[in-house]
Amino acid sequence: MAHSYDQSDAEEEKLHFANVIATFQNYAQYSLSANNRRRKDLYTLPKADQELLIALGYREKLDQVDQAIIANADFLSEVVADPEIFGHALGNTEAESESSATANHHSHEHVSPGHTHSHDHSYSHTHDGTPQRRGRYKPTDFDMDKLRSTLKQFVRDWSVEGREEREACYKPMKEALLTHFAEIPVSERGCIRVLVPGAGLGRLAHDVAGLGFTCQGNEFSHYMLLSSHFILNRTEAVNAHMIYPYVHSFSNLASSEALLRPITIPDVLPSGLPQGVDFSLVAGDFEEIYGAEIKADEPQAGQWDAILTCFFIDTAKNIVNYLRIIHKILAPGGIWINVGPLLWHWENNTTNDPSIELSLAEVKELARAIGFRITDERTIDTTYTSNAQGMLGYVYHAEFWTATKV
Repeated sequence: MAHSYDQSDAEEEKLHFANVIATFQNYAQYSLSANNRRRKDLYTLPKADQELLIALGYREKLDQVDQAIIANADFLSEVVADPEIFGHALGNTEAESESSATANHHSHEHVSPGHTHSHDHSYSHTHDGTPQRRGRYKPTDFDMDKLRSTLKQFVRDWSVEGREEREACYKPMKEALLTHFAEIPVSERGCIRVLVPGAGLGRLAHDVAGLGFTCQGNEFSHYMLLSSHFILNRTEAVNAHMIYPYVHSFSNLASSEALLRPITIPDVLPSGLPQGVDFSLVAGDFEEIYGAEIKADEPQAGQWDAILTCFFIDTAKNIVNYLRIIHKILAPGGIWINVGPLLWHWENNTTNDPSIELSLAEVKELARAIGFRITDERTIDTTYTSNAQGMLGYVYHAEFWTATKV
């Protein structure tokens, strides 16, 4: 059940947002300090060892990492340079406030606060208990993990480098969507409403809108929302930005190039959607926006022709409620397309939040019980924000299916 959005929620939201901004702004200091630790360690070694490592170019590599960190910091400063669309929303105690849509029809609506999650392995089962404190906020290691993960998300969603990884998931989803609505003329796709919960940096939702469908993304993480707003609304050229997403860890690298190589973003012009396409991004908790005491006469019920969930359903505390909401807001005969693993984000949480953790077979049985007919089931092996030139990569045996509302 959703709680009412009151003044204390607004204050908590405002504080959390300020802390996220502080994390972006403290990236350089934090990351340069971490790299300087390596430099200090070098000089604790015996002179002969130092000379061997310096001859290998180790000291020069550390200097190059400093420069890459500074370049990242400049980029991240741009991302948070103009966040008043959120500032306006955060100062508003009502449940929703909307910024003006920009040329690419990308708009934000503020809803309500809660936890943010990621499939980044370094903190996938940790939960954000951002403390309420006075004075200057000092970002935690956990905060910085999320920011570093955001840099990798830019690679996944908006670079040539990330194309193979993202298309492993996005391509079959888009194909299934097109197949399901194959009888609808391209000129009439705007009548088909598609929802993408857990939209992240917005590429899947953007691509669906590019196919002509009316598409709405939904995202909760402020890291993702700030970054998606920047890339979608304030980026005016292909390859406008250069980032160095892999400089934060020296482990499992075959070469210095794998550590230091730059990635340019975006690989397509985000504002290049067809004229008149209806594309929006709603900020807030999926359950609170789309599932708050849904009744048949309420706005969301039966209003979506398709729902695409990519690496999303395992963010649920209560998977029963997620699937119930998806079923309720789908139109009769509507299609739910899913791909992802089951990395239950609230498992073993330290915040006393409930967590229901099912096997794949149980999730599918639950979906059928709620009223879905599942078809086209298959497994897709895929990485997630992986360094393609690294010596270690986690491979998910992600499950794909399409399901229709019975």
